[in-house]
Amino acid sequence: MIMRVLQRAAVQAVSALFVFAIFALFAGPSDAQYPQPWQLGMQAPGSAVKDRIHDLHNLLLVIITVITAFVLVLLVYVMVRFRASANPVPTRTTHNTAIEILWTVIPVVILIVIAIPSFKLLYFEDRTPNAEMTLKVTGHQWYWSYEYPDNGNIQFDSYIIQESDLKPGQKRLLEVDNRVVLPVGTNVRILVNGTDVMHSFFISSLGIQIYAVPGRVNETWVNIDRPGVYYGECNQICGTNHAYMPIAIEGVSKEDFAKWLVDAKKKFAALPNQDGPSSENVRVAAAAASAAQ
Repeated sequence: MIMRVLQRAAVQAVSALFVFAIFALFAGPSDAQYPQPWQLGMQAPGSAVKDRIHDLHNLLLVIITVITAFVLVLLVYVMVRFRASANPVPTRTTHNTAIEILWTVIPVVILIVIAIPSFKLLYFEDRTPNAEMTLKVTGHQWYWSYEYPDNGNIQFDSYIIQESDLKPGQKRLLEVDNRVVLPVGTNVRILVNGTDVMHSFFISSLGIQIYAVPGRVNETWVNIDRPGVYYGECNQICGTNHAYMPIAIEGVSKEDFAKWLVDAKKKFAALPNQDGPSSENVRVAAAAASAAQ
């Protein structure tokens, strides 16, 4: 009776596992560039790096599903085949050379299969040798500063828009007062550092995850493949207002980017040259801190 219950439970577990794996593998990514309620697939890729991350994820999902199903079936077989009632006289077998070689060699082969695309992806997302422009990102408690050193050295701060100030259609905890604007189809070098504690510059849909470390400049890159607004957040616990320093990157055509540059040089001309945040941004930061507490 107990064995029948175990067998039935094992069959149900295997079935549920395969159903989940099929859903996770074939559920297309969400079209939105921010998390959705009950979302199963990852956010739609907006760059070549994120495309490759999806490919590696799908490979790993297949491998781990097969391994989990195999181990579960093996455990059920062992419970049934070698139960006490079926083997009143236990075997004295202690070694099987062929099996021991297989359970050593097969995991090594699996790790090699995983390692090759993993290392290729790591090197691919590290940096681009053919950068067409540079974006410098600086993490502060608790806001971001951005600079365009080869586009007129534009500099500005970016703060969260408070919930009370949100306009219809804007995303709570994701919208900022000054978005980063980048041209699509352009290799953009991103230099990231911090001024106080460690932060993390993370935009899931663009495949960007890099730390902002005080006293160190880390480098990554992005090539946005379609226009849109891509949202991210600091995902390093950096203090009391950690959850209130979002990132918004707007991908636009190269023509629209040239127009934005003209306006940005006028808009941010009155801001100090990053010796410190503007008085308005200090006010916004103070409001955010008091609201969080």
